[in-house]
Amino acid sequence: MKLLTRLLAATALTLALGSAASAKTLVYCSEGSPEGFDPALYTAGTTFDASGHPIYNRLTEFKKGTTEAEPGLAESWEISDDGLQYTFKLRPGVKWHSNETFTPSRDMNADDVIFSFERQGKTDNPYHQYVAGASWEYYNSMSMPELVTSVEKVDDMTVRFTLARPEAPFIANLAMPFASILSKEYADQLAETNQQAQLNQAPIGTGPFEFVAYQSDAVIRYQSFDDYWGGVQPIDDLVFAITTDASVRQQRLLAGECHIMSYPNPADLESLQNNADLTVMEQEGLNIGFLAYNTQQAPFDQPEVRRALNMAINKQAIIDAVYQGAGEVAKAPIPPTMWSYNDTLEDDNYDPEAAKAALEEAGVTDLSMNIWAMPVSRPYNPNARRMAELLQSDFGAIGVDVEIVTYEWGEYLERSSQVDRDGAVLLGWTGDNGDPDNFLAVLLGCDAVGGANRAQWCNEEFNALVQEAKSKPTQEERAELYEQAQVVFKREAPWATIAHSVVYVPMRSNVTGFVQSPLGDMTFDGVDITE
Repeated sequence: MKLLTRLLAATALTLALGSAASAKTLVYCSEGSPEGFDPALYTAGTTFDASGHPIYNRLTEFKKGTTEAEPGLAESWEISDDGLQYTFKLRPGVKWHSNETFTPSRDMNADDVIFSFERQGKTDNPYHQYVAGASWEYYNSMSMPELVTSVEKVDDMTVRFTLARPEAPFIANLAMPFASILSKEYADQLAETNQQAQLNQAPIGTGPFEFVAYQSDAVIRYQSFDDYWGGVQPIDDLVFAITTDASVRQQRLLAGECHIMSYPNPADLESLQNNADLTVMEQEGLNIGFLAYNTQQAPFDQPEVRRALNMAINKQAIIDAVYQGAGEVAKAPIPPTMWSYNDTLEDDNYDPEAAKAALEEAGVTDLSMNIWAMPVSRPYNPNARRMAELLQSDFGAIGVDVEIVTYEWGEYLERSSQVDRDGAVLLGWTGDNGDPDNFLAVLLGCDAVGGANRAQWCNEEFNALVQEAKSKPTQEERAELYEQAQVVFKREAPWATIAHSVVYVPMRSNVTGFVQSPLGDMTFDGVDITE
């Protein structure tokens, strides 16, 4: 009944929009609700799709369909010879959105850029804790507090970042959603009326679409921003119809109630591909699905225990049952399509008897554990509940008792990041900038413990290799260090690496201009609907 109510609410809003005189409305059936609308606070792709991409811009942006950074709110930049200073010339004439309580008095300028970063990095900034428990997970996981020594205003349209060390992926990092530029003027106005939380609930950006309304767990409504610096959009209104069940998303797509859907069931792909009314885009995902042990909790603090459990997992059975031909077994923490992938790694052998013996040798008997199953489908894991059930069976075969737990998506992400979390978490990652650092440092680095590092794993050898790699000037030098880091990862086994998947995007055949992103982003600027 709850799902039906949400579906009817979303459909009612869609029909209302569709009846507006001459309004052209694109409806996207999304897989989950955003945690909020300030992308710097979060790391989930679902949230980025609903906030970072339609509402905001960044100094640099990724050219559509690639991982190549190009000018965004900065029209140009210069890098000092020592690689420690980045000076950005801002794009003139960039307009801000408005809403019922805020009308901007000026265009985007250097003050907005400085505010957007200092609130994340400076603990004394008034907005550093404007949301309870704000951890700035991405900013901290990427070691930005230690990396960025200052963000200075050279003049109204020039900003200079000074770094503590060279950082090879810095330009690409600034194109990621956590680096979205927010309005300082809007933030200041909210602070004056003690309404700071509205920054995360009623967002103001410079992007192609203005936020209109959000009905929790049902629908998000946006409208085209007429003063967008990148040009007016072909569509008038954009609607996210939040539909957590993949089968219902498919039904809505087939019925014409939505134009694009996220993450179809693998079992339905053939029928979708054979439907003349649909187009199904596909691309190898820059992703990894994994099971992250809490390496700070006994007995998972022992590498030999983690390796033993990994030997009990029948990965091919998971690929067959969960991905159904749309995935491949993963042996490394980065996908094989990414540079520096270490193909020499040997994967864990599936050997239940050896796994059982290894647990006994480690002195572990009568082990009980929780496996956390995500409540949403993601490109790296289309059915976490089913995967958890298969893992429960595999671990049960070696005498390990497993209970499956789950939470609402936002709560799942928050709870799973906690250092004292129990058991092992099913999660995954789609790269946000095309750089190995975005996997190895963000997901497994020491700075990410208590945040994106769900294994809570801090290995000094691994961490030193990854940090050194970021400072090297050539891709060849960096790749060598990343390959060494993957060897350490495999030896220490903080995760069970499960799968890399192919990502599919089904849409109505009258949708034009949609470009599938290797980073898994769902972006709708430039998208149109033909009659």
